[in-house]
Amino acid sequence: MWEFLEHIDHQVFLLINGFHSNEADWIMGIISGKLTWIPLYVLLLWGLIKKYRTRAWIPVLALILSVVLADQLSVHAFKNVFERYRPCHNLELQSLVHLLNNHCGGRYGFVSSHAANSFAIAVLSALFFDKRKTTLALIFWAAIVAYSRVYLGVHYPADVFVGGLLGSIIAVVLFYTIQKTKVLKKQKV
Repeated sequence: MWEFLEHIDHQVFLLINGFHSNEADWIMGIISGKLTWIPLYVLLLWGLIKKYRTRAWIPVLALILSVVLADQLSVHAFKNVFERYRPCHNLELQSLVHLLNNHCGGRYGFVSSHAANSFAIAVLSALFFDKRKTTLALIFWAAIVAYSRVYLGVHYPADVFVGGLLGSIIAVVLFYTIQKTKVLKKQKV
């Protein structure tokens, strides 16, 4: 069963990674960049301050904690435990992988820290803002970041799927923990 799922994962990876162009390479490189999204983070910070005013430090701290947890768990509870080679380090696929600027990343890729971090931010922010359009935009953003990791040849689809799931679970647990403790009263905008 695992071999079949891994085969499907490899085939979907090759399909996504194999469908590339110079323009798409450039766009996906930007999407995957860590500094690219600073304006989004500033916008989220501004929105949280506007909505929660003097209590904005609570969702801001929760967002920081969600990223720290997602990032550390993706490495220490997954990558270092499962030791699944990234596609670009997999000897069976290495010659078929299209990389941008020969950048491969660390040896292991399960789960994607980019996906875990992006989904932690997206889901937690969406829960704090509680607006449908904002939620859709944030989930789309996290999904395109995750997709870019497969496109760029550094993760399999399962890596980003499970990474996104990990980040989402962390976000939901943090949000409902905050709700349960009632330290952040709901305010209407």
